[in-house]
Amino acid sequence: MAKYLFISAYEDDPHLDIHDIPRFLQHCLERLEPTRDLHFHTRTTIDTLDYTGDGLNAGSKVVFAAAGEKIRTLVTEKPKDFPSFVDFQASKFIMPGIMAVESVVFESYTIENKRLGDYSERLKDYNLDGIGLIVICDNADFTAASVNNFVWDVFTKSNPSHDIYGVGSFIDNKHWGCRGPVIIDARKKPHHAPELIKDSAVEARVDRLALPGGSLFGII
Repeated sequence: MAKYLFISAYEDDPHLDIHDIPRFLQHCLERLEPTRDLHFHTRTTIDTLDYTGDGLNAGSKVVFAAAGEKIRTLVTEKPKDFPSFVDFQASKFIMPGIMAVESVVFESYTIENKRLGDYSERLKDYNLDGIGLIVICDNADFTAASVNNFVWDVFTKSNPSHDIYGVGSFIDNKHWGCRGPVIIDARKKPHHAPELIKDSAVEARVDRLALPGGSLFGII
């Protein structure tokens, strides 16, 4: 069911807790060598309820294999010279080494491949040594507001094979990698399911059914 798998080595930090998401991701991004450590599984099966793929149960997965010595120190706040370009303006620091960058509404993969490709190419001119991951999102304030928002927004709104880019990306004998930060496009796509929004009137009717004498009394 998981389409993003982050692997760390026990011996690198025996006290690392995978439930401490910020610390776990920091540990991984401190060690991730993006020229080598990203491994894609394309055109494979995904969860039935996952709407990011290009067909029922059809999508991709990616492995971030981050084992070994620490190779970078992540920045803990947004660099003062972090660039903004047309279509990529508002940016927020989420956690050590992770930036949220707000962009325009997603149009199509044909358009966005060029837009994100151009953005990735322009970022090569900046010092991004302390940043391991850049998230392209619809609302940077929302994505950066909490860990839960970040996890939900990024990992449920992206299909790895389609939505991962990278600064200085390359393909070498069918292996994809990048020389700068990994970029994940976590914007809402036209084929995604609509948001599930609660209806207060429906909730009130259900609550009445749970009252004594109602058909759901004692059940809910």
